[in-house]
Amino acid sequence: MKDFILKRMASIILPFICIYGFYVIFHGHISPGGSFAGGIIVGLSFIAFSTIYGTEKGRKKLPEKVLVWTESYGTLWYGIMGMVGIIKGVPFLTNKLAGVNLGVPGTLNSGGLISFIGFGVGIRVASTMITLFFTMMEEE
Repeated sequence: MKDFILKRMASIILPFICIYGFYVIFHGHISPGGSFAGGIIVGLSFIAFSTIYGTEKGRKKLPEKVLVWTESYGTLWYGIMGMVGIIKGVPFLTNKLAGVNLGVPGTLNSGGLISFIGFGVGIRVASTMITLFFTMMEEE
């Protein structure tokens, strides 16, 4: 698209949409939303960028290698956070029994490892959405 106003507004709004997505990811255990919803928001901010500026520019911002790495990283991060419990001798994804500090209720660290687990899930969801978008936009 060659619309100056649309590109200008996108350059102002899209970073805030992405930041809001990360806010939803990290605060999902104490407010509505969560890692999946936050990952969708982050992914859609990059998809909107690629739609407005073109898929070529979008691919330059997030090359396929980076997307594959972040998809793998999100899954690996989820597994590592789950293994904390197993290393401590309790079931997978256990917080309190593993001795993880649960913090003060209502604060960001009140869920133990939940916000860290959510980060991995959010990154995985966002990168998967972006990969699916680029795959569907490829020309044969």
